[in-house]
Amino acid sequence: MSRRSAPSLKIWFIWIALFYTCWLALVITGNHWQTLAEHKGIAIAMALGSYAAGATPMGGGTVGFPILVLLFKESATLGRDFSFAVQSIGMTSASIFIIARRQPVEWPMVRWAMLGSLIGTPLGILYIAPLVPALVIKVVFAVVWCSFGVLHLYRLKELSRHQGLAPGAHRFDRNAGFLVGLLAGATVAAITGVGIDMVLYAVLVLLCQADLKIAIPSSVIIMAFTSLVGVAVKTLTQTMQPGVFENWLAAAPIVALGAPLGAFVVSKVGRAPTLYFVSILCIGQFVWTMTDEWSRLGLIGLACALGGVILFNLGFEWLHRKGERSDRRGQRGS
Repeated sequence: MSRRSAPSLKIWFIWIALFYTCWLALVITGNHWQTLAEHKGIAIAMALGSYAAGATPMGGGTVGFPILVLLFKESATLGRDFSFAVQSIGMTSASIFIIARRQPVEWPMVRWAMLGSLIGTPLGILYIAPLVPALVIKVVFAVVWCSFGVLHLYRLKELSRHQGLAPGAHRFDRNAGFLVGLLAGATVAAITGVGIDMVLYAVLVLLCQADLKIAIPSSVIIMAFTSLVGVAVKTLTQTMQPGVFENWLAAAPIVALGAPLGAFVVSKVGRAPTLYFVSILCIGQFVWTMTDEWSRLGLIGLACALGGVILFNLGFEWLHRKGERSDRRGQRGS
């Protein structure tokens, strides 16, 4: 690492020292050693989840949610609230690491997305999420991340060739960024605890033709911000699900290091292998969810879920075509 960038990591080391000091004090004063032992399963699972959170446009909750809900048979609402809670540490840690290393971020769009999320996420948590049944939460989660997996299995080679941003891409910053934050915060993030990062990432790589080295760090930062907003709203309104704290306590010390590790490793070995692997996992969790809930979903439910995946990917293709047209106009005008 260069001399210029190395000193800035002091900020991240200070954050890590403060976090572990507070976490250890919490464990000792509350005598939570037994809690840690009882929830070691989620801590182990989040080793993979946190790595993926820093290396890809998906929050750590993308692994934590199916582990809690599908494997450990916890409620979908617990999975959602745990996603917010664990990402408030893991994604925040990764964001501080990204900023400290001066990795490129599409800050103009991220700032507008933060504003939209600051409005949309609380509205979604308070007025939309309570109306959504647990089964729908599980299916929406499965559909969103299966769509992400499908997108990358047939578009990743093309996306990996992008350099910088397409000419004229900055004209999308305000409107696209704000709408992503507002709508994705109020819907997919408020309902499942994850997803706003994937939506912003899709806009960046498909509409703005952004380099993955720009799009992924940008998606990490918006998910960190949205998770903090989600935790704040849940805490202030006292609607955090029972059991979140215990799982968070066990997983937090893992994700605080795991997510930054993911951001660092992929900067050295490339993102494509990790994205391919994660895409397969995303499709796998869709199959797992459909199988696990087959008695309640049936053929109609499966058809609706597959229709959701198709609809998401049609939206991705629309963004892709619009981005290509914009890129051609920008090149002619330059």
